[in-house]
Amino acid sequence: MRIHREGIKIIPIAFFFLAVLDALVYFFLKEYLIFYFLMVASLVLAALIVFFFRVPNRKIELNETHVLAPADGDIVAIEPLYEKDYFKDERIQVSIFMSPLNVHQNRAPVSGEVVYVHHKNGRFYPAFIAKSSEENERCSTVFKMKDGTQILSRQIAGAVARRIANYKKPGDFVVQGQEYGFIRFGSRVDVFLPADAKINVSLHQKSIGGKTILATL
Repeated sequence: MRIHREGIKIIPIAFFFLAVLDALVYFFLKEYLIFYFLMVASLVLAALIVFFFRVPNRKIELNETHVLAPADGDIVAIEPLYEKDYFKDERIQVSIFMSPLNVHQNRAPVSGEVVYVHHKNGRFYPAFIAKSSEENERCSTVFKMKDGTQILSRQIAGAVARRIANYKKPGDFVVQGQEYGFIRFGSRVDVFLPADAKINVSLHQKSIGGKTILATL
């Protein structure tokens, strides 16, 4: 396991502010019982910050007929719908809700060329509710496989998440399971599949990014 590049930037800043707060608590409250509770809380918070930015080592099994989960989390929606932003046709949407305790690295669901990246500003509704897909800030990335099949993965900010990182641009080639982005704190990823894809997951199932097979093409 390693620390994500986003964490390398954020963790030192977070630890600096925690150290300042701990110093103030020590100076003003060291003679009171609450001092010990606050020190324990500070240690727990520091551990959670590091835990949030973890990146586990995973062996990815490449398969051109499989669409892999782009994120860790819970499957909160599986439904046919009209995708109006890019495809403008009927697709199957599979949505993954990422809680603050999940790994927040996003992985390419298939191997192929990145043909579309579009960031859109929006609101910050809780990511587990349906309207977050339409109204929240989001970034859509389309991966085009060598047979022409296109898969859209949409990163969606949540009520707490305020930064969507996407490291790819049109023309880049990605290998299935390779990191392409990151979302800080609770968030959501929607995957738009061809209407004839065979869905291999069920509602409320846990997904593992780069491991769980969402669908078979």
